[in-house]
Amino acid sequence: MSRARFGYGTNGFGNHRLPEALRVIADLGYEGVALTLDTNHLDPFAPDLARRTADVAADLERLGLAVVIETGARYLLDPWHKHSPTFMHDDPELRLDYLRRAVDIGAELGAEAVSFWAGTAPSGINDEWDRLVRGCAAIVEHATARGVTLGFEPEPGMLVEDLAGWRRLHADLGEPVAFGLTLDIGHCRCLEPLPVPESVIEAGPYLVNVQIDDMRRGVHEHLEFGEGEIDFPPVLAALAATGYRGLVAVELPRHSHAGPAVAARSLEFLRKAAG
Repeated sequence: MSRARFGYGTNGFGNHRLPEALRVIADLGYEGVALTLDTNHLDPFAPDLARRTADVAADLERLGLAVVIETGARYLLDPWHKHSPTFMHDDPELRLDYLRRAVDIGAELGAEAVSFWAGTAPSGINDEWDRLVRGCAAIVEHATARGVTLGFEPEPGMLVEDLAGWRRLHADLGEPVAFGLTLDIGHCRCLEPLPVPESVIEAGPYLVNVQIDDMRRGVHEHLEFGEGEIDFPPVLAALAATGYRGLVAVELPRHSHAGPAVAARSLEFLRKAAG
C-alpha cells in the first residue's frame, strides 16, 4: 500500500505570482505542485523561457516540491475562444506547439508527467477522431524523444470524456509506453458508470497523474471536499491499493480568490481521509 503524496494545482492560485504560489503550497505541507502553464504562471510563449524555467526549477528544488505539468490554460492560445484551437481544428499547430513546449518544460523541470486532453471538435467536421489520433501521435513522438511521460485526461464534455474513451485512444495509438492516464477523481463521480473506488482500480495500471476534487453526479463542477457526493476514504484506499506513487493534486481552478485558505482546508481534509 503506497502513501498518498498530495499536491496542489497552481490554477487554484491564479491571483498569486508563481514563486509566491509555490512557497505557500510548500509552506502548507504539500509535497508537490500541478503547474498549469498559463499567462501568469510560466507562460510557455513569453520571452526568455529558458531562464524562467531554470528559476522555477530552482524554486521547486529549494522548496522540495515534485511537479507535474498541466496544460488546461483557458485563453492562452486564443483570447476569444476557451481551450482553442484543439487537435480537431483545421489548423491545430498552435495546440501542438503548446504541448511540445509543455513537454520540453517538463523535461527541464523533471516533471513526473505532462497532462493534456482532447478538447472539443468544431462544428462541421466528420473526422474528429482521426485528427485527435494524429495530434496525440505527434505529441507522443516528441515526449518519447524527450523521455517525458504523458498523462491523457478524460474530460467531461470533450471528445474523450471517460475511461472507455481513453482505452480506445490508447489502443488506436498502439499502446505507447509514454502515453499514460491522468485521472480526475471528481470526473469519476460525474460520469463514470462504476462507483468511484472501482473506477480508480480500473484505471490503476495506467495511472501517471491524479487530480482530486469533489463533484456531484452529472454536474461538471469542481467542488471543495465535503461539498459534493464523494466518500473519499474508500477512494484513497483504492488508490493506495493500485500501488500508484505519483502526485495526487487538488484541482480547484475556480477558487483562486481564496487560494491559501482553500489549500489549507483541502490538505487537512485529505490527510484525515487517508487515515
